[in-house]
Amino acid sequence: MLNISNISKIQGGETLYSNVNFQINPGEKVGLVGPNGTGKTTLFRMIIGEEKLDSGQVTFPDKFRMAYFSQNVGEMKGETALDAVLNGDENIKLLKEKLRAFEDTLSDPELDPDKMNDVLMKMGDVQTEFEKRGGYDLETRAEEVLTGLGIMPEDHHRNVEDFSGGWKMRIALAKVLVVSPDLIIMDEPTNYLDMETILWLENWLSDFKGAIFMTTHDREFMNNVCNKIIEVANRRVTTFSGNYDFYEKDKDIRINQLKSEFKKQQDSIAKDQEFIAKFKARASHAAQVQSRVKKLDKLDMIDLPPDDQVIDFEFSKPPRGGDDVVVLKDLKKVWKKNNGDDLLVFDGLNTIIKRCEKLAVVGVNGAGKSTLLKTICGQTDPTSGEVVVGPSIKLGYFSQYSFDVLNPENTVLQEVQNSLSSASDGYVRNLLAAFLFRGDDVLKKVKYLSGGEKSRLILATLLSQNNNLLVLDEPTNHLDIASREVLLNALKSYEGTIILVSHDRHFLRVLAEKVYEVDQSEVRVYPGNYEYYLSKK
Repeated sequence: MLNISNISKIQGGETLYSNVNFQINPGEKVGLVGPNGTGKTTLFRMIIGEEKLDSGQVTFPDKFRMAYFSQNVGEMKGETALDAVLNGDENIKLLKEKLRAFEDTLSDPELDPDKMNDVLMKMGDVQTEFEKRGGYDLETRAEEVLTGLGIMPEDHHRNVEDFSGGWKMRIALAKVLVVSPDLIIMDEPTNYLDMETILWLENWLSDFKGAIFMTTHDREFMNNVCNKIIEVANRRVTTFSGNYDFYEKDKDIRINQLKSEFKKQQDSIAKDQEFIAKFKARASHAAQVQSRVKKLDKLDMIDLPPDDQVIDFEFSKPPRGGDDVVVLKDLKKVWKKNNGDDLLVFDGLNTIIKRCEKLAVVGVNGAGKSTLLKTICGQTDPTSGEVVVGPSIKLGYFSQYSFDVLNPENTVLQEVQNSLSSASDGYVRNLLAAFLFRGDDVLKKVKYLSGGEKSRLILATLLSQNNNLLVLDEPTNHLDIASREVLLNALKSYEGTIILVSHDRHFLRVLAEKVYEVDQSEVRVYPGNYEYYLSKK
């Protein structure tokens, strides 16, 4: 269906990849993986024609229909959410206009019979194409998709400019889903989505009859949707037949095989070089020496990919605090809405967070998860009740606005040194290496870091400040899969108390030992892990 042949791409004077070959067949669900900066989005843009190839070609059948979702939604204004989705497919829009023009022509009582027959034939062709593209039930589908993505029917007729950036992203995603193309290409579709919406999208994509080519940092989402993985890494593009878990296992097997072949080749080279060095001065062995020299010259050298950037780093054990880390007594929080009405977030919350508990806070967007965390951290006052933080508790807080605490003119190294003034230079560099800042990366100024790099920088510091209570609000946002694994491993070995909000199910499954659900103005406590919570739901 979609065929990629011998594609090469050079960007900024460096080769991203060369001689790339793969195909996506009808109905295949394909995940694109690889470290940030390896050219995943560039590959998408070359397929849809927004970026030129340096060599090779992209081919697909006639009348093949693609839809592309990216994080860059552009300017959205001047229409309602529903109209934006309905007008998202230019072809359907044009076909609809043609049908209206035909209807206007046919309504003329003086129309010549021959002309009428000609119009009816053309109209039939347009109707067939309109039906094939789903034009007749487009509005119904648009309403279903918008609602599934969390935009309720009462908001379908709100102007798009009234929505925040994250909600505009959902409208842009809806525009892509409703057109029923042969292939949907999606760049990070799960960003800005809450758990319920992620689950809805996962089911929608699994049931979708067309093909999907997507990248996401949510490994569980990719596991449940994809049946093939394409990896971009080390200037190569490699195909794996299976989901993300299969890809990880198969990749390990391939790398171990490659290492074995590499060792055999190096041993063989060493023997030939030893023979050449030993007998090159002997005329009786000249032919054999020359034969081995030619053999080495023609050898197709095996290259090993660089080892995955994961460094074991032992964080210092935080000081022991009291057994009752946080005590919440009759806690109530009410916000004032813009119209002056009260919005009850939660009420009557009585609970004790114990030492070394790893607690997940879950709930739909807007339910009050961040408000609960802010109340615990003293960032906002409760309406009534109290929060008592236990003795000797040192709290570290990561919020969705933590980037504001960074000095944009500092280097990465300076930023951590300022926070860990007593730490040695070697400790700081090892800490940064564990969070994937290597070599000259530590000299990069904060203002030039990506969102994911800023998150890693803040989290590395938080985990090294001897905090015995970490309150983390969406720490996985902006992080790619490799960075999430680094953070997850660090938190697993952390010997303090964690209160966490995340939409990453893999993260929650591995880490959470207790769950608080914020829902419908109350907080429910589930005294078990994330699987226990799901079973009770």
